[in-house]
Amino acid sequence: MSEGRRAGRLARDLRMVPVCAAAWPVALLAVCLPATSGWLILAGAVFGVVAAMCAVRAPRGVGRSFLMRWAGVGIVMAAVVSGIGGAVLLADGARSEAASLGGGVVHAVLTVQSSASVGADGRLWMDAQTQVLGRGDAPDARSVPVRVGVPQGEDGVDIAPGTVLELSAETAVADAGERAVLVLFALGEPSILTRGPLIARIAADVRSAFITRSATLPEPGAQLLPGLAVGDTRAVTPELDAAMKASGLSHLTAVSGSNCALVIAAGFGLVALLGGGRVLRVVVAALGLAAFVVLVTAEPSVIRAAAMAAIAMLCLLLGRPRAGLPMLAAAVAVLLVTDPWLSMSAGFALSAAATGALILLAPPLARGMRRWLPAPLALALAVPLSAQLVCGPIIALFTDQQSIIGVAANIVAAPAAPLATVLGLLACLAMPVPPLADLFAACAWLPSAWIAQTALTSAEVPGGLVTAPAGVVSALVIALLSAAFAWLLATGGTRRHRTVTWLSGVVLALACGLGTGTALLDGPAAPLTRPSDWGMAACDIGQGDALLLRSAGHVMLVDTGPDPALLQSCLDSVGIGRIDVLVLTHFDQDHAGAAPALAGRVGTVMHSPADGARAQRTLDVLRDGGARLVAAVAGQRGPLGTAQWRVLWPRRDERVFPPGNDLSVVIDIGGGGVPRTLLLGDLSAASQRMLLRLAHPSGYDVVKVAHHGSADQEPALYAGLGARIAVISAGLGNDYGHPRAPTLEVLADNRLLIARTDLQGQILISGEGDDLRIWSEHGATPEQLRAPAEPGR
Repeated sequence: MSEGRRAGRLARDLRMVPVCAAAWPVALLAVCLPATSGWLILAGAVFGVVAAMCAVRAPRGVGRSFLMRWAGVGIVMAAVVSGIGGAVLLADGARSEAASLGGGVVHAVLTVQSSASVGADGRLWMDAQTQVLGRGDAPDARSVPVRVGVPQGEDGVDIAPGTVLELSAETAVADAGERAVLVLFALGEPSILTRGPLIARIAADVRSAFITRSATLPEPGAQLLPGLAVGDTRAVTPELDAAMKASGLSHLTAVSGSNCALVIAAGFGLVALLGGGRVLRVVVAALGLAAFVVLVTAEPSVIRAAAMAAIAMLCLLLGRPRAGLPMLAAAVAVLLVTDPWLSMSAGFALSAAATGALILLAPPLARGMRRWLPAPLALALAVPLSAQLVCGPIIALFTDQQSIIGVAANIVAAPAAPLATVLGLLACLAMPVPPLADLFAACAWLPSAWIAQTALTSAEVPGGLVTAPAGVVSALVIALLSAAFAWLLATGGTRRHRTVTWLSGVVLALACGLGTGTALLDGPAAPLTRPSDWGMAACDIGQGDALLLRSAGHVMLVDTGPDPALLQSCLDSVGIGRIDVLVLTHFDQDHAGAAPALAGRVGTVMHSPADGARAQRTLDVLRDGGARLVAAVAGQRGPLGTAQWRVLWPRRDERVFPPGNDLSVVIDIGGGGVPRTLLLGDLSAASQRMLLRLAHPSGYDVVKVAHHGSADQEPALYAGLGARIAVISAGLGNDYGHPRAPTLEVLADNRLLIARTDLQGQILISGEGDDLRIWSEHGATPEQLRAPAEPGR
């Protein structure tokens, strides 16, 4: 093929790329500012007319074909822009009507569209599409997307996609750009009207049987197996979940393009092995993928991942990798026209990026690794590695934690993932023959156990998980490192392009040096960078509470926050290995979510009334780990080293308030190097007033402000404490706007020095009385500390 024809072929391959590149920002503009949708329709129409005129009036000659080609691209781009504007405009009426219901109580009948996940508030959260929505006894038929949170039932019923629920709920209007119009907070458990169509119920029964069979196998491999095979992660403990995230392996237990690609490759390869033709291979692979989607629940994110994987793998398997990029760009553009709100979805961006990586980056990585590895193994490693390298910068836009050990962990674990997935699926298919299903499940357990042990070992590597501010800068740094690593791996250090190879080596060498230094400072040397005489520490664990008190080598931890990895990072940074007393003020996820990860490292657990099955499971895990359980009630007291503590709240057999925030355990502790501190849990103004009348608290050095600085406070309580420092534990950019302006004003009026984990990170307080000293991980001005937070949703 001549150079001219090759260049023309490449140009044709790239025609849909600018269409996709234009569609994404246009969709972002339309969903964030719906008022622009009409103007987008008009702009697309005008642009399309101009492009068509250019095509019609193109002069004859050498450049005519080029002009005609890109005029066609312009017409398609114009159609996409107008289509996105039209989709938003058509939906805007119903969305605006539904948004008017925000702030009240509604009755709804809705269809669940995603798998349920436990939120920081302990509710099960899922996406849904309403069938009926409105106020009063006669709600209207109205179909809009919503986000719904329901209390966890005592019986642990699985709410799968396709389930139809009826419920009453308090509502809040979602932020601009979100696909959901309203956020529904269900009042009580919902009624289940139907569990979906017959095929969905059969798939749920197969999943349930496989999960039950997996539970009989040894841990921790048994915990991961359902996630690797069918995307069900409910059996994964918080400790293993934290290890999977820290090692960059959590994507293996989510139904992603990688799982779908494996199914396609298995179907394609099986037919090829039996001598089937290309058409039959494609048909069987497509049928296998459809069956897999039904088995793991056909929620929108799974369908999108399947579509992306199908595009990438079929292009590679059919020997037409050139067709992959235009097909991917076209698919992204079409999906954005049909659902412009996908432009705000991090999951969709990751799916598109991972698919692009399979098409463009996996082949050169596989060729580079074939220098040292057999070709099949090189390809098996290149697929997840390419996705990891491309998705890393996108993840850095949204999260402040980056797994440095992730690439190495993926290389070690990647060969096992396909085996666990395929053998697990065979176990599902063999359910009618129990002995065969047991055999496949046992075989799938081996690679699952390998992955679990890889995650646990990788998570213990000092500096393996690095915290960096989420945003564009972090994304650019990760992109540079990924590009350098990919270049060296793909080229193998050949003499071609020496300058690029040399620069890539320098970048990685600098990264390794900085990473080693960071690992030492964040790992073994972390306690050396902090004051050694601290008596109180407020951990930076996001939106939640986790506070340490220490005296004479004895440690009390008040709440754990929601994330085991963040809690462990805090404990490591101050050199804490064992907890003498763990106080669980109440069982909301943001206060007790990470508690099970401490099993085996806690002496005594003092807790508020257990308010459900989840709370009881948390206590059972801690008790099985050797902890002594004590129900906290006012009047209890005891030593912590040479300090003294006492419980001020709740009263024994409290009847006024229900379990939860208002029955948070309130601890008074001081002496022995611990500043006299009052920790108020999540008490509301009403329970604070009761505490004030019954206990008359006063004479404190430090107060841990109730409920992360929410507006629901009793000013008289803070006025009488006499405290000098107010500690607020909240997450940066949290959805609730904590801490709130009225609370900060109350603290300022009482001349309290405000210390905030959302702005200052970890906070250590040393000394007592007039000798109080504060150390913080990050600096913040007094003006910043007195400014209310902005909701980050």
